[in-house]
Amino acid sequence: MTALAKDGTARPADVPAVPTFGEATRLWAKIGLLSFGGPAGQIALMHKELVEERRWIGEERFLHALNYCMLLPGPEAQQLAVYVGWLLHRTAGGLVAGTLFVLPGAFVMLALSSFYMLYNDAPVIEALFFGVKAAVLAVVVEAVIRIGRRALKNRVMVAIAVAAFLAIYVAKLPFPLIVFAAGLIGWIGNRFAPGLFSGSAHGKGSAAAADRRGVVDLMFERGELGHTVPTKWHAVRVIAIWLPVWLGPVALIAVLAGPASVWAQIGGFFSLMAVVTFGGAYAVLAYVAQAAVTSFGWLSPGEMVDGLGLAETTPGPLILVLQFVGFAAAYRHASPLSPLLAGSLGAALTLWATFVPCFFWIFLGAPYIEQLRQNKALSAALGAITAAVVGVVMNLALWFALHVVFGKVVGVGWGVEVPVFSSLDWRAALLSAAAMIAMLKLKVGMLPTLAASALAGLVLQAL
Repeated sequence: MTALAKDGTARPADVPAVPTFGEATRLWAKIGLLSFGGPAGQIALMHKELVEERRWIGEERFLHALNYCMLLPGPEAQQLAVYVGWLLHRTAGGLVAGTLFVLPGAFVMLALSSFYMLYNDAPVIEALFFGVKAAVLAVVVEAVIRIGRRALKNRVMVAIAVAAFLAIYVAKLPFPLIVFAAGLIGWIGNRFAPGLFSGSAHGKGSAAAADRRGVVDLMFERGELGHTVPTKWHAVRVIAIWLPVWLGPVALIAVLAGPASVWAQIGGFFSLMAVVTFGGAYAVLAYVAQAAVTSFGWLSPGEMVDGLGLAETTPGPLILVLQFVGFAAAYRHASPLSPLLAGSLGAALTLWATFVPCFFWIFLGAPYIEQLRQNKALSAALGAITAAVVGVVMNLALWFALHVVFGKVVGVGWGVEVPVFSSLDWRAALLSAAAMIAMLKLKVGMLPTLAASALAGLVLQAL
């Protein structure tokens, strides 16, 4: 059976009509408000809404877009929203999808950051965050296991993960260099041993699922996706528009405030992060934490863990933890502004430097990505990068464990830190173990685990 599309042409009866811009906007707002649970939960929510329920995009195209968003720096879940919005309604659709994916969480994070800075030294708030820190450690460990199960399919992938862990923990190599090296290994390895490097990090859907077409597939067949074919001047035009949009305000603030100001530091550092944040939020957090705590002195290790706990409780991408870091940096270097105003402006600058590049990467590369279907070399590079991410997140888990469970950590050379065992906090260790059992064994959700850990922190602090 066939039905009529909005332009009067026939369309398969099992494929819905092309959504209007208003319908798409309402759905992106819904996804932005409900996108809890980190990248995995957000991607699952989009798959449910876009592929399973509305059939706006088919399974195969959804996975194709997701796999290549994994190759880009920045939060892959938000970039996937921008990608699908762009497929459906061109640039305007991508802008609306990406903005609504971030905005609800950004407002919540701003409120939580303000509350934290004003009241974090109150005994009750301190006790709550004591419990949250322990649960965050369990969340990161769960992320290591989840990504590892997906990525470490053979001994070569395990070796890449171990090498990445040693590179960042012992050798202190820059995160971007580790990502580049892993991608290069995967690219070259595919030429000589494709069986060890083939396959994407997310896998492929079943043949039956791949056969289920969506609205985007129908639009492609009718020739309505002309914007997915790159023109001769596409790259030049996008670069000419989006680089000034992204870096113009950052440069202007640096000039007005001075290159040594906290504003120049925030804009420059997070603009750099936007270029090198491959592998998702967990992968880059260790690098951000080390820079924010050690290099800039914006916050303490415990506060960095608190920030991640706050980000875990908000909708939107987990990388919103960077907003907390930017807020803290400006809050503590506020003069001549009030601390709350400075913190809010620091958070806004961080958001701009972090998320505007996501639109740039998609609008620049998506038309070319659409032409790279079934590219095995790129898929192999992605698989190797994801394996390296496992090692980097292991480093993050170890960093958190040392600073949550122990009160004192000392260096022993080669950049290696070990805990002072006499400084063990049995309450933190107990809460962390309970949170891991809840999440890994009992399959309790992240938000209930965080809430229960916060309440348990109150009880333990009272004792």
